[in-house]
Amino acid sequence: MNHEVLPRSVRLVEVGPRDGLQNEAASVGTAQKIAFVDALADAGLKTIEVSAFVSPKWVPQMADAAQVFAGIARRPGVAYTALVPNLAGLARALEAGVTEVAIFAAASDTFSRRNINQSVVESLDAYASVCAEAIRSGVRVRAYLSTVFGCPFEGDVPVGMVASVAARLADMGAYEIALSDTIGIAHPGQVLDVLDAVTVRLPLDRLALHFHDTRGTALVNVYAALQYGVSTFDASAGGLGGCPYAPGATGNLATEDLVYMLDGLGIQTGVHLPAVIAASRAMERHLDHPLPSRVYRATAGRYGA
Repeated sequence: MNHEVLPRSVRLVEVGPRDGLQNEAASVGTAQKIAFVDALADAGLKTIEVSAFVSPKWVPQMADAAQVFAGIARRPGVAYTALVPNLAGLARALEAGVTEVAIFAAASDTFSRRNINQSVVESLDAYASVCAEAIRSGVRVRAYLSTVFGCPFEGDVPVGMVASVAARLADMGAYEIALSDTIGIAHPGQVLDVLDAVTVRLPLDRLALHFHDTRGTALVNVYAALQYGVSTFDASAGGLGGCPYAPGATGNLATEDLVYMLDGLGIQTGVHLPAVIAASRAMERHLDHPLPSRVYRATAGRYGA
């Protein structure tokens, strides 16, 4: 196999503290969240999504976002980011000293309405204001684009729609668009089709991929994307974060599983796998279930504990 077609290095965006923990039933304390973020930074992760400045009524797990940001070590060279849904969330993030935020759009109307009570067009108009204010404040903006590979309500999502919304997000100032497999339905052929469509509108280096492992295809999807030239991927320590539309199913691609594969391919990440496993083990003690990462389970022997 010719490994020269694969990137020499890959940037990982760690989403466990936010995307992973937000759906957890067990209430995780602020001190535990701070320790988790610090441990992940110590493991070599350079972009960590720490929390979300959203309504505590809707996402109670994220109610302590400001306190978590106040407590983390903020190591040099590490980007500590937060999800913001609107201008009010952005204002809270700015007050907490956040220097990079993420917005969350969808490629299908029904999902967008169910998730944020706005159509895709309405959400983009609102996010344009968020991006403008963030950029005026010297804050970088990353954009998630959900339901890229399929919608739980509408089924297939046209690749033209995905490309159009991704381009609009980039035009409003998002430096990177994370194409997201919200319900873990993507397969490698589909990944290539989506990338073909989106790269007509945007350069590859402005794209990231966010896979879920609900159907066990996350790593093979990553491999297909690596061959295409994608070099930024989201992942969640321990595989934290279930899929809300498939109860009991695994959700986010586990950081451990991704790093294990990339290490095996000789692709540099700067991430120390045993340290990520240790961070996940410490967090698992505060949850009401074992973590689903296959590498974590095999290495730490914690499954079923």
